[in-house]
Parts: sequence; structure tokens; C-alpha cells
Amino acid sequence: MSDVFVVRNQHGHYWGKAKHWVDGTDPRAVMRTRHEDEAINTLFELSSKDFELRGEVLGAALSARGEPVIEPGPAVPPPDDKDGDGPDADGAAPDTATTS
Repeated sequence: MSDVFVVRNQHGHYWGKAKHWVDGTDPRAVMRTRHEDEAINTLFELSSKDFELRGEVLGAALSARGEPVIEPGPAVPPPDDKDGDGPDADGAAPDTATTS
């Protein structure tokens, strides 16, 4: 039987305590729950907001430090810049030209 349950997406990223995807290199940042139904509910809520999400609930043992023993995934790409105050995901600076 698993000690805790975590949520992982199709890219190998884990749902974090800070309510965003993390790569799992720091297991302390990964959201975990002792009850599988809580993890399933979290996955359901996430998939209702993102219909392209293909996730799964995984059981994980706890290390001696009380952290889930998980395999780190690939680095999480930075989010798109939706508010226009920084570079976009492609690295391009926002268009600052104005038209009159």
C-alpha cells in the first residue's frame, strides 16, 4: 500500500503545493495526500480547467524525511506571458509600438 498519492501529468510534471506544475526535483514542493480520493478529486478539478490534461494519480512511498519518493520529470517550461509585461514564451519582447 502507498503512503501518499501524487498527481502527475502526461509530461511527467507533478502538481505542486503552490498550485502549479513542478518537475519533482524538490519533492517537498509536490502536493501529496494520504487519501487516493483526494488526489483523484484534485486531478478531476485540474482536468475540468484544462481539457488537454492527461493525468494520473500515483502512489508513492515516503522517504525517511517524510517526502514522497518520486522520479523527477523534465523541466517545466515557463508560462506564456499573458499580461504583456515581459517576454513571451518564444522569447520575443512584447510589441511596444503604438499606433495613433
